[in-house]
Amino acid sequence: MAYKITDECIACGACIDECPVNAISEGDIYSINADECTGCGACADACPTGAIVEE
Repeated sequence: MAYKITDECIACGACIDECPVNAISEGDIYSINADECTGCGACADACPTGAIVEE
């Protein structure tokens, strides 16, 4: 199951390096490409605000 980034994202960048398939894009609020996400959860574990959740 893919993950998504909610409005709680503070664009800190903690998740970017944790994604093994580079499915996360930077922006005011980061986003995850659901087609590329493997559902590993590494990004969610790295997020300090809990902004990354399963879709």
